[in-house]
Amino acid sequence: MAAYLHQIEEVFKLIVQSGILTLEFAGVCTIMITTAKSIWGCIKRDSHVRLTLAKGIALALEFKLGGEVLRTVIVREWSELAILGAIIVLRGALTFLIHWEIKTEEANLK
Repeated sequence: MAAYLHQIEEVFKLIVQSGILTLEFAGVCTIMITTAKSIWGCIKRDSHVRLTLAKGIALALEFKLGGEVLRTVIVREWSELAILGAIIVLRGALTFLIHWEIKTEEANLK
């Protein structure tokens, strides 16, 4: 019975790690695509470049925050959980600040 539970735990851990990797990959891809669009917008002198970049970074941070939250499922030690908690708080604060910047930029464009 213990071996069976251990196998289930390993499968669950593999599924969670796959989800984390997928979310992290989506965040990185979002940042790269947004950066390319923003560089192109700068070349074209688009007035909405800052807004486009801020929205892309906010979306990427949401993906990465999702990965960190998912990572809490497989944490084994309190020290790891403390580090993970600090990362989640920092990414949450960054997301909040970027959303504030988006609102400010949208208000300036009106």
